[in-house]
Amino acid sequence: MYELFGDLLTLQALGLMMLGTSLGVMVGAIPGLTGAMLIALSLPLTFSMSGSHALVLLVSMYVGSVSGGLITATLLRIPGTPASMMTTLDGYPLAQAGQPGRALGLGVAASLMGGIISWIFLILLSRPLAEFSLQFGPFEFFSLVLMALVLIATISGESLSKGLLAGVLGIMTAMPGASPATGHPRLTFGLHELDDGFKLLPVLIGLFAVNQIFNEVLSIHRPTARLTVSTQGIFLTLNDWRKHVLNMLRSSIIGTVIGILPGIGANIGSVVAYSAAKNSSRNPEEFGHGAEAGIVASEAANNATVGGALIPLIAMGIPGSVIDAILLGAFVIHGLQPGPMLFEQNPEVVYTIMGTMLFANIFMFVFMISSLKWLSKLADVPRAYLVPVILTFCVVGSFALANRMFDVWVMLGFGIVGFLMEKAKLPLAPFVIGFVLAPIGEEHLYEGLMQTAGSYWPLITRPISLLFTSCACCMLCWSLWKNCCSSGVEKSTYLMNSLKNETE
Repeated sequence: MYELFGDLLTLQALGLMMLGTSLGVMVGAIPGLTGAMLIALSLPLTFSMSGSHALVLLVSMYVGSVSGGLITATLLRIPGTPASMMTTLDGYPLAQAGQPGRALGLGVAASLMGGIISWIFLILLSRPLAEFSLQFGPFEFFSLVLMALVLIATISGESLSKGLLAGVLGIMTAMPGASPATGHPRLTFGLHELDDGFKLLPVLIGLFAVNQIFNEVLSIHRPTARLTVSTQGIFLTLNDWRKHVLNMLRSSIIGTVIGILPGIGANIGSVVAYSAAKNSSRNPEEFGHGAEAGIVASEAANNATVGGALIPLIAMGIPGSVIDAILLGAFVIHGLQPGPMLFEQNPEVVYTIMGTMLFANIFMFVFMISSLKWLSKLADVPRAYLVPVILTFCVVGSFALANRMFDVWVMLGFGIVGFLMEKAKLPLAPFVIGFVLAPIGEEHLYEGLMQTAGSYWPLITRPISLLFTSCACCMLCWSLWKNCCSSGVEKSTYLMNSLKNETE
């Protein structure tokens, strides 16, 4: 037990964990601000910290930001984070029915249960998965990266083509810099600042923080609704726990499993868990009209995806979401390599992350229960005050990376890129994951080709590599077939409606 929690039982580590969780909850409670933005902005502040303390802060922010979104989802019908989308369906009607405290209490309790269940899976699965990945060679890692890229691109957004395009743009953005094969600069266009490629931190800050600043500036005069909340009914009774415990367990397991799959995310986890709860309910007609089971399912699942997504990150170095991609950057910045060797070379970091996951969820529960009335007023903060502060942190964080203005211009440039992508409905997740994973996949591919004198055959002759490559091809073909079928149905419907209108 001390091996697992020893490094956390210090005043500095506990203080960072409480600070990170509190900031995460508050950012999650402000519509428009996201955990990805908070963690990207906070990454430069960890430069002077040890790797363990940096991860304590960032993982705590991760946990808090996913939980905080339920506040505005319940009281304003505005999801503070995408993960709280399904909570609005029942949380808001229950709050409007005069039970805001009850709705918030159910959400916070379910969030705690989801976090603890996923923590158990994190403890049980991380090391076996890491030991299994020790059998991987360069071709296995390349095919795993390929499968992750295809999976993320094919499930992001409503359009397969837009998801693939966003992923390809992310891969192309990772191309400038030194070639892994020769070490010579490529695609630098004579700019020596690009000899090492685009730095991860300015790209992330631009895509999420500066992009959001542009959106906030355009809606700076939009009025914000006033929040009123009563804490009556916020504490669940023993009968409440008995009534909802099976739903909590089922939804937590669903969220954890979906979190393990790269790129699916907390919002999909909450949708699947919500659907499962509705299908198994004796009163499915109540869902969407203030059903307590709907709130429980959504919040248990979206919090459980956090622990689930950390499993492939720690065990194999594969990020499961945008925030995990930022955490992967934090590992690299602090000289740590997530994956199977992390358990051998830096076991204290693994145990610190696991302990943080547990303690942050407990502190999240205590903090939210004790301060919900105050937290509900965060949505009233005027955007005119938020935007300058966030922009200042963006500029300072990007400049502090290497003390050069070039990174600030990169940050602003990718802020424009992110803004234009969202206007064109191109998902950001495939772009970011493509940008992060492409260099990893390319490095392993070149390493494998050097070992086999340029032969690609091991991709299909080695069993594990063949499995991952086959999965990637099958997922891509299935997505193409599904999109073709849906397009055919839409065209048929359109033609039938046109003929019907003409005959009328």
